[in-house]
Amino acid sequence: MARAQKDSAADLKQSALRSLKHKLKDQVSTDAEVCRLEGLDSARLVFQPSAVIFAKAPEDIGVVLRIANKHRVAVTVRGAGSSTTGAASPSNGGWALDLTQLNRIEVDKLSGMAHVQVGAVTEEINAEAEKAGWFYPPDPSSKKHSTIGGNIATNAGGLRGAKYGVTRDYVFGLEGFLPTGEFVRWGAPLRKYASGYNIRDLWIGSEGMLGVVTAATLKLIPKPEIRKTFLFGFSTERKALNAAQELIKKRLMPAVMEFMDRQTVSCALKRRADTGIAGNVLLDSVVSQFRRPPALLLIELDGTKVGVKAEAKALMEILDAKQTPCSKARNEREAEALWEVRRTCSQAMFQMGDTKLNEDVVVPVRSYHKLLDYTLELKKETGLATPTFGHAADGNFHVHLMFNHQDPKQRKNAERGVRLLMEKVVELGGAITGEHGIGLAKSPFMALQHSPEEIATMRKIKEVFDPNNILNPGKMFEPFEMWKHPRDYATRFPWDKKH
Repeated sequence: MARAQKDSAADLKQSALRSLKHKLKDQVSTDAEVCRLEGLDSARLVFQPSAVIFAKAPEDIGVVLRIANKHRVAVTVRGAGSSTTGAASPSNGGWALDLTQLNRIEVDKLSGMAHVQVGAVTEEINAEAEKAGWFYPPDPSSKKHSTIGGNIATNAGGLRGAKYGVTRDYVFGLEGFLPTGEFVRWGAPLRKYASGYNIRDLWIGSEGMLGVVTAATLKLIPKPEIRKTFLFGFSTERKALNAAQELIKKRLMPAVMEFMDRQTVSCALKRRADTGIAGNVLLDSVVSQFRRPPALLLIELDGTKVGVKAEAKALMEILDAKQTPCSKARNEREAEALWEVRRTCSQAMFQMGDTKLNEDVVVPVRSYHKLLDYTLELKKETGLATPTFGHAADGNFHVHLMFNHQDPKQRKNAERGVRLLMEKVVELGGAITGEHGIGLAKSPFMALQHSPEEIATMRKIKEVFDPNNILNPGKMFEPFEMWKHPRDYATRFPWDKKH
């Protein structure tokens, strides 16, 4: 009986694939290498779909979902694949739906809105907006590769989050398909809209589990007239975080306020020395004033010329520039030089291990010191490096655990370290994720963050939208045993920051 049921299920899947190929022809691939690559995202968990569909028009998505529902085939939607949590991995097999070819960008100069398809790359959206004198603020670190669809799926944030907000704050309307294949619109290209339930915001951050977005209308704001960039050095993390908290107390909100602990700065400086990269005069003028690599705050102000001038003066007074080593950029070239250390942090960490866990935790402003103190406790507890950097204006810190994946003891310590970190973050009144989402990697910690009643309510919402559970199944609610699953550390993608 069991064998007969298994054969029947296999026949249904083959029937579904035949229907799919009949409808979409060469847009469907079952090539082994294509399927392998579309099974990976930045989490490196190895899964392989049975087929990959490359959507060329929004209507293709309705076709895929209707066939998938009829035959109960899992569908995982993909963009660039830069998700760090496995959210874009086809963990239940089935089909991978690639939306990167839906990438049109249209900027409405009059209204200050961008009408974009889901595969548009985040940085390209802002580039088009700036040509028209507008500005799209959300800037996840993967912005050169990540698509707006992925940003919407995870409610991505970025460096400017405290001043400007996150993806949800810039979405007026969405278009897409229900998991059952029907076309829907949530919200509208209007600055005010109060008609019906706010399903738009429910889809944002739902990690591709409640529907497939095909297009969005994004809010743009006037492009800032000017930016000023500063780098401040501190002998300890505590002093750097004290400075960040003082700016918040004084109501000075920079566009960017990036914190880098001494572990992070040490490996960034070492990488520069080892690779023979030319010296950075502005960075060196700060670093040279300390016996050991310092903790850093990279601060960027933006706005009107008058406003930024006043804020810059206040910044220097609050941080007592006469006592705090500081470099100021006089032009764009020098600003880029100050950004060097922040941009190389991620790559530089691989000196501490060939594998990293990048945890995007968030804590209240009052808990900054407790979190950073705990990262050092965790370093002692696990024997692993815990370099930490992040967005000091909104409490979203990226705590990393570095280890060698071929060392069983280090893997075990990394696994234990992540759980201890998540428990501490929740204890501090924080969140286990600020911008990466849950996916597979954070699924074991959902019960730390949410009560059984909260999780049950989320499950009911999923059932209403997706009664056959075909859309990105196996994510978020079922704790995934990530450490028992094979990973691929060899394949390189454009969004891979190791090289």
